[in-house]
Amino acid sequence: MLQIVAADRSLVNETVDEVEIPGFDGYFGVLPGHTPLLAVLQVGELWYRQGQEKHYVSISFGFAEVQPDRVTILAQVAEKADEIDVTRAEAAKKRAEQRLALPAMDVDFERARISLLKSLIRLQVASRSRTRA
Repeated sequence: MLQIVAADRSLVNETVDEVEIPGFDGYFGVLPGHTPLLAVLQVGELWYRQGQEKHYVSISFGFAEVQPDRVTILAQVAEKADEIDVTRAEAAKKRAEQRLALPAMDVDFERARISLLKSLIRLQVASRSRTRA
């Protein structure tokens, strides 16, 4: 069972065969019967598989709790591939790139870097939806 909850809503509550999660120290896969663990999430692409079909979700920060029969994702921000506004993500990418091009004293580089990473992941996840359609 996979449950994905964002700050504003529940996105997924499904029985799944496999999940790949963007952990703080890198991506990790989870199959049924996995050893229990608690992990910090990074900005990244989460995917889960039901049979032969993969589903993609953009995730930004939070926690993953893994139990042998359940994975619970508590994310600050989460969006399914078909929910992503590509135009808005492209605009956010351009803004972040512009901020990163400014002199150091004018910009919070870490915040701009994270904004750029979020927009790139959102565009990657959105492209997964378009290629499957």
